Amino acid sequence: MLEPLRQGLPPIDPAVVSSSATCALPARYEAVRGARKFTGRTLARWDLDERFDDVALVVSELVTNALRHALPADAPRDQEPPVRLHLMRWTSRLVCAVRDPSEDGPQAGEAEDSAECGRGLFLVDSFSDSWGWHPLAGPLTGKVVWALFRLPPA
Repeated sequence: MLEPLRQGLPPIDPAVVSSSATCALPARYEAVRGARKFTGRTLARWDLDERFDDVALVVSELVTNALRHALPADAPRDQEPPVRLHLMRWTSRLVCAVRDPSEDGPQAGEAEDSAECGRGLFLVDSFSDSWGWHPLAGPLTGKVVWALFRLPPA
C-alpha cells in the first residue's frame, strides 16, 4: 500500500550536502536513458556503485513521470531542457530530485494487475526509504519530486 503523498523537503539539512551533481534533461523519452547513465557515473564517482540498481530505478520512474505528466503537450522539445535531475549526497543519505515545470503534485494511481504502466510511484515508494515533493519558490515555477536513500556507514 502506497503511503500518503508527502509534501515537503527531504528530512535533511541542504546546507550540509557533501557532494552534489545535476544534469539537464531534454523533453524526450531518451532522456530517461541519459538520466540512468548520469546516475551511474555519479554513483561510481561517489563509491556508491552498490546502490545503482535501486537508485537508477527510482530516477527512471521520476524522470519518466516528469516527461509524461508534467510537460504541457505543446511544450517545445528543442528549447532549454525543462527537466533537471539533481543527486545530493550526505554522509548517511542520498537524495535524487527531479525538477519539472508543473505545479501539480504527483498523483499515485491504482494500476490493474495487467496494466503496463501506473506503478511508478509505487516503485519509488518501495525502493526508496522516503519520498515526497515540494513546489518551487521565488521566481521559479514548477516542483521537485525527491526520493531519499539511507546509506550504510562508511
